[in-house]
Parts: sequence; C-alpha cells; structure tokens
Amino acid sequence: MPMESIWSYAADSGHEAGADLTGLTVVADDGTVGHVDRQAEHFGMPHLVVDTGVWVFGRSVLVPVGVVRSIDARARTVALNCTRAQVKAAPRFRTDSETMDRDYLVSVGDYYHRLPPRESPAT
Repeated sequence: MPMESIWSYAADSGHEAGADLTGLTVVADDGTVGHVDRQAEHFGMPHLVVDTGVWVFGRSVLVPVGVVRSIDARARTVALNCTRAQVKAAPRFRTDSETMDRDYLVSVGDYYHRLPPRESPAT
C-alpha cells in the first residue's frame, strides 16, 4: 500500500464525502475498539479520533482513514483493517494538539502503513 493511501478512504469502503461518522462504533477484526469521537484533517491527513472508553484505560486513539475497511451507516459501524492489539500499540495519542502536529501524524501514518496486509474477513 502506498504511504499516501493511508490518508485516503479505500474506494470500496462505503465512505461518502461529507458524511459525519461521529458516534459510530469502531470495530477491528477481533472486536470493538470504541466509537468515533471526531473526524479531523490537517496537512491533508484525514483521520478519526476514536474514544476507546475503558478498553484502553479511557484513552483515545488516532486512526488514519486508510485503515477503514468499511462504513455501514445503517449498522452505525466503522470497520478497521487491523486488530485491537494493533490499534492499542499505535503511537500514543495524548492531546488534541497532536492532531495538528505534522510529525505526530506522520508517525501514526507510518505505524499503520507498516502493518502487515490483512485479508478482508469472509462475509
């Protein structure tokens, strides 16, 4: 996957321009991660800030939109192309100012870009 694609929704993800994903449940291949707290795009790097609730000790994680496998507006879910452990191991998100820190965003993109390719689960 080219590095720039980590910052773009996959063509078959079901993403619609301008869609508000706030509040949708975020799921990984192996379970629920949390819910979309907000969407942001700085430096041409669109991403989701996901509130993990108590799963990761009440912290949020930043997920580049290229990690989104699919969006199901009816089911109110955003499916990621990774595991919960991979999300948990991503560079730590501490403050909102990090969504405007180019170096931090690059480190997050690099982390997700380096994950091994995953097959889509059978439906």
